[in-house]
Amino acid sequence: MKVKRGVITGIIGPNGAGKSTALKTMYGFLTPSRGTVNLKGERVNGLTPSQMVARGVSFVPQNRSLFNDLSVEDNLHLGCWHFRRDRARVSRAMDRVYEMFPVLRDKARDLAGTMSGGQQRFLELARSMVLEPEIVLLDEPTAMIAPKLSRELYDFIATLPEHGVTVVLVDQNVRQCAAVSDHIYVLDLGATRAEGSSEDFGDDEDLKAMIQEWLDYEID
Repeated sequence: MKVKRGVITGIIGPNGAGKSTALKTMYGFLTPSRGTVNLKGERVNGLTPSQMVARGVSFVPQNRSLFNDLSVEDNLHLGCWHFRRDRARVSRAMDRVYEMFPVLRDKARDLAGTMSGGQQRFLELARSMVLEPEIVLLDEPTAMIAPKLSRELYDFIATLPEHGVTVVLVDQNVRQCAAVSDHIYVLDLGATRAEGSSEDFGDDEDLKAMIQEWLDYEID
């Protein structure tokens, strides 16, 4: 699997295919028993998530990761932990994410746990962005989110390459993932079954048939 700079790479597949495992291995939560993980030509097997953060990689997990009893602003400040002693950078990072997510500025003093699921997801994404990352790993970003907020979240994800951010995206929503991704990998039981551009994905009837086995709705 290869991720090109400045694009969105989507990873799809049935439950248990290894999609989240792939992201966790890239980020250092898991260490591969064989093979290598390379970042800009450097072997990074065995590095911790904090070391990956130092290399410009952030991660938004599938399960909620906010501190519900802390304010929105405090959750964002925790995202700045790696450079917390650089007050100028912290201030710049906070201003940047508030510009990107105006709703969070309005709710800065609210407890994170009082927000809707969709708003919490935006907060988690904003917390990853305070790092000014080169790469963002997104694991099921729209899971259990209302359709309207899901579309808004994907609209934002689509703009990340414009901000110089490379995206690796895992999602069960094949339509959304295919629509936003520049390149797609299809995993099954930990192996790459197919890959290609979004155009290739749309024209591959065999791939459509395979995906229909995973999902209840018909692929257009």
